[in-house]
Amino acid sequence: RYEPTWGSLDARPLPAWFDEAKFGVFIHWGVFSVPSFGSEWFWWYWQKENREPYVKFMNTNYPPGFSYEDFGPLFTAEFFDADQWADILKASGAKYVVLTSKHHEGFTLWGSKYSWNWNAVDVGPKRDLVAELATSVRNRTDLHFGLYHSLFEWFNPLFLEDATNAFKTRKFPTSKSLPELYEIVTKYQPEIIWSDGDGNAPDTYWNSTGFLAWLYNDSPVRDTVVTNDRWGVGSFCTHGGFYTCRDRYNPRHLLPHKWENCMTIDRSSWGYRRDARLRDFLAIEDLVEQLAETVSCGGNLLMNIGPTHDGRIAVVFEERLKQVGAWLKVNGEAIYGTKPWRAQNDTVTPGVWYTFSPKEGKVNAIFLNWPVSGVLELGEPRAKLGETQVKLAGYEELLKWVVLGEKGMVIALPQLTPQQLPCQWGWTLQLTDVN
Repeated sequence: RYEPTWGSLDARPLPAWFDEAKFGVFIHWGVFSVPSFGSEWFWWYWQKENREPYVKFMNTNYPPGFSYEDFGPLFTAEFFDADQWADILKASGAKYVVLTSKHHEGFTLWGSKYSWNWNAVDVGPKRDLVAELATSVRNRTDLHFGLYHSLFEWFNPLFLEDATNAFKTRKFPTSKSLPELYEIVTKYQPEIIWSDGDGNAPDTYWNSTGFLAWLYNDSPVRDTVVTNDRWGVGSFCTHGGFYTCRDRYNPRHLLPHKWENCMTIDRSSWGYRRDARLRDFLAIEDLVEQLAETVSCGGNLLMNIGPTHDGRIAVVFEERLKQVGAWLKVNGEAIYGTKPWRAQNDTVTPGVWYTFSPKEGKVNAIFLNWPVSGVLELGEPRAKLGETQVKLAGYEELLKWVVLGEKGMVIALPQLTPQQLPCQWGWTLQLTDVN
């Protein structure tokens, strides 16, 4: 049994499925999806920081005295079809999904007993959105279902009172935050608890170790659940299951601990925003590059989309997810279930990232640019004449190659028309019998 201490909790082995999965989809959805302007931090930027664009947006578009709470009934989700979402998630090639059950605004997407009249069952959709998505994901896909939960809430009076008392009192975690965490685990049995938002309070204020000890010892998901590292000030990149370290974390080198790069397709926001331009969205080439870099360095990629207030996944997000899925159909062997190789990227040719498939004993070289010469030079693999074989994923015939000095090789790529290429936006060479 795990003790409620970081020493004991951090010694828990990470369930194997998480490292094998490599790729998940993050969904930021909540009342912030109603104004859908600027950022999911809309309430904070408008009311706390009085940022000019947000104040102007409200003054121009809403009557005087309109409060953030007034957005609640406008969060309607009338087009939300959990089956359709599940089908898009499946088509993306992702192996897990993480939904924001509650962001820093405190609005819960389930009918929480601890969030009276500020939840999706009492206000707005009048539906349990967490339950609907959990059911569809489990019925229609093999994805692992996870939930994001914000520990703190910007404007909750109990939290503000505790903060004023320098967190010597603990009214908010004992009456709101912790009961919600126990509630979502018991009710929805998520296999990921993605914690966030410590409000500058230490983990002792949140009783994070007490909750995690229960989660790992006695909860219905004790054997399969994974957690991140956001459990109080100072726990980032230090404690918990996998490390996130910071948003959009991509070290581009191997780390000794399992980590995740959580990032957004929209460069500027996690929530949906109507003021986004096409240039604000990462192209599929960028996403494939992020995936290859992240996995080669031992990480998972958690790619975020923000649905609309009425429950639609905008077509630009749907397209990106389906493009990643199409790429993974061809190159998935170089991603799923792989381990980092001795070299992460190539020393001679930029834009080449390596992974290792332990079952097949294959080294995968994911190259992001097809060379004009039709010849790819790799500085890292040590090839053996008569033994090493080179294949292009999605192409039948073996490729010709020659050794280059002590280590390294030059590979002749097949001459293919654009229509004959196995995929776009990055390709995989599978090398067998290289040292």
